[in-house]
Amino acid sequence: MILNASTVVDERAREAHVSRIQLALNVSDLDSAIAFYSKLFGAVPAKVRPGYANFAVADPPLKLVLFQGQGQPGTLNHLGVEVGSTEDVAAAHSRLAAGGLATAAEDEVTCCYAVQDKVWVDGPDSEPWEIYTVLADAEMPAAQLQSSDPGSCGPGACCDAGAEAPA
Repeated sequence: MILNASTVVDERAREAHVSRIQLALNVSDLDSAIAFYSKLFGAVPAKVRPGYANFAVADPPLKLVLFQGQGQPGTLNHLGVEVGSTEDVAAAHSRLAAGGLATAAEDEVTCCYAVQDKVWVDGPDSEPWEIYTVLADAEMPAAQLQSSDPGSCGPGACCDAGAEAPA
């Protein structure tokens, strides 16, 4: 289904605290990927930085994140659920831990050009999932995105612990 331009989420949507699924993809050509996904969702990116772009789509509720030069193009980087507040992250952390899942929390971490609170959990096939809230926008040094291994800031794809560091 092709959506129309009304699916673009602006800053007011962030205030509405809408939860949405996040899909982060590795791409070979960021400009081509932006052009394709802009047409697919009838939306423009909410944020574009070197090697990085994200779309905040209202319908369907989706945060689409694109990474150029991180991992095999056309593959999944990670999955997530964006929530409205730090309290929502804490509630998810408690729920996951109570369910017997191994979790890793990160507070006020700078990742993907934003300051975030988040909790990580691995799916049954080791796919990384994050439940997070964006606290503020942030700039980052060129090509320095955080790994999905909590506490291991450094070169490599944000949320892709197996990625090679960019050259």
